[in-house]
Amino acid sequence: MALIVQKYGGTSVGSVERIQAVADRVLQTVKAGNALVVVVSAMGKSTDALVKLAHEVSANPSRREMDMLLSTGEQVTIALLSMALQELGQPAISLTGAQVGIVTEAEHTRARILHIQTSRIEKQLKIGKVVVVAGFQGITSTEELEITTLGRGGSDTSAVALAAALRADCCEIYTDVPGILTTDPRLVPEAQLMTEITCNEMLELASLGAKVLHPRAVEIARNYGVPLVVRSSWTSDPGTWVVSPKPQPRPLVDLEIARPVDGVELDADQARIALLRVPDRPGIAARLFSEIARQGLDVDLIVQSIHEGNSNDIAFTVTTSLLKQTEAVAAAIAPVLRSHPDPKSEEAEVMVQPHIAKVSIDGAGMIGRPGVAAQMFLTLAEAGINIQMISTSEVKVSCVIDATDGDRAVTALREAFEIVEERVVVEKGAEGATTNSQFTIDADAKLREHNSQLTPNSSPAPCSLLPTPPVRGVALDINQARLAILQVPDRPGLAARLFGLLARENISVDTIIQSQRCRIANGVPKRDIVCTVAQMDAAAAKQALEQAASEHGWGQIVVDTAIAKVSVVGAGMVGQPGVAAKMFAALAQKQINIQMIATSEIKISCVVAQEQGVAALQAIHAAFGLSGSGAIQVSA
Repeated sequence: MALIVQKYGGTSVGSVERIQAVADRVLQTVKAGNALVVVVSAMGKSTDALVKLAHEVSANPSRREMDMLLSTGEQVTIALLSMALQELGQPAISLTGAQVGIVTEAEHTRARILHIQTSRIEKQLKIGKVVVVAGFQGITSTEELEITTLGRGGSDTSAVALAAALRADCCEIYTDVPGILTTDPRLVPEAQLMTEITCNEMLELASLGAKVLHPRAVEIARNYGVPLVVRSSWTSDPGTWVVSPKPQPRPLVDLEIARPVDGVELDADQARIALLRVPDRPGIAARLFSEIARQGLDVDLIVQSIHEGNSNDIAFTVTTSLLKQTEAVAAAIAPVLRSHPDPKSEEAEVMVQPHIAKVSIDGAGMIGRPGVAAQMFLTLAEAGINIQMISTSEVKVSCVIDATDGDRAVTALREAFEIVEERVVVEKGAEGATTNSQFTIDADAKLREHNSQLTPNSSPAPCSLLPTPPVRGVALDINQARLAILQVPDRPGLAARLFGLLARENISVDTIIQSQRCRIANGVPKRDIVCTVAQMDAAAAKQALEQAASEHGWGQIVVDTAIAKVSVVGAGMVGQPGVAAKMFAALAQKQINIQMIATSEIKISCVVAQEQGVAALQAIHAAFGLSGSGAIQVSA
């Protein structure tokens, strides 16, 4: 008999008829010989209605009372679904998050799960009942036993956390689409259903605004090896499997706040090429990287910061063995990129730095933990190591540093993040860079005392035998703002202070780019640092940075909320020259100007004008041939 956790979202339980349909599906699963835990959200738009009521009563309702109010929505659903199951003759019991022992930290409206006391669920399962659990909520371990909610996507998080704690055979997420699609079917009806996707790819897509799964749920699945599948509530189609790697053993205590970093990687075989003052117009990046791809050259990190005047800087890294050939290509294409043919022009000036290294920290859910990147920057600063380039993603934060600092950087980061076991690996990066050493946690030494709580090695979800496509999906995020911190002194420690300050304000930072152009002001070299944050955090971030400007020496803070970030994600882009070039060319063909570029090993993101976001998504999706043969119907 298999133990399955199923989760149904608000649309799936939005009416009495739909609750009865869910009850029928649950009954079929039980009759197939399975034990079942069902996690449900509030019915339809009832959470929105409760939020509206709160704001009619109070202009600024307290977070505690909002948790008390919003947790009632799921209680309605669990009671009704339990009644529907009992009406069908299936024994069932409804339990709130507190009753099943979902213990969280004391952070109202955004609590993370610490652990789950599973004894009550297990007792009910043993006597043949379906356990219907209220998602999105928990309770603190403090004397007051405060009710908490988990924030957006909280029911997904509840379901996967329960699957991990119960060592379930599978977690099934039921939603209003047939599975995970190559993009949002509301924007591209011909979006194609994937049969499988890796956890790392799903983490990136989820963090970029793909609404089918929340990043925290994927993070738990990745960390604990939970087999996860996303299916339609309306059909019996197989859906999409989210495939987890074999997890490192870890305890089920501090479930969502345990060690955020699994490893430290160093690639000391890199060189950087920068083109300074390239014209800020559509097609520039496409021409440069199309020529590089035509020569079969792999590029790793790519960054383009905000424009200064009417020009941008573009920088990228390659392996040392490709430096001379890539430099020759850049020098040959530079005159073509200039606005004027004058050979003495400073436009598209090529600069080369041959001896650099890329040091990275690896783990799930980096972006959702504001303090992780800040701690990395602080650790490097305290070691006297200056950061030259930054790359961020949900699974990795990378910094380009001087090659002579590589070993010191690794030692410092291992100590800071308590990485105590070393092993050597060879790993290809986003368009081909090689990683040559990795450091991982000695789980046996650290976690032996928790062996009784470790999850078993779950069998992986079914995997396709087809070749991995270079791009799995395309995502659009129109809910971000760009934050430019101008004239930041170029010395160790400033990035750490800047992002540490934002972390203390609990502001998560997504893309981070440090400008390549350096200006001297009063004898001090200065660069601009640009990042993206959620629009709702932009004002608070600006205020915090402005208040600290005189103390730390940076200049004006400029916020732009009229941006969109479009991204391609795919583990298959590793070692595939031309992925970035194809993306940039698709935008150029639509005359969409790229304002910023940032890449990681499995993601390429471009910031464009907000009004061009949907067109950018559609153009890129078409360029990579991701459309299926028919339109996806999304239920109301």
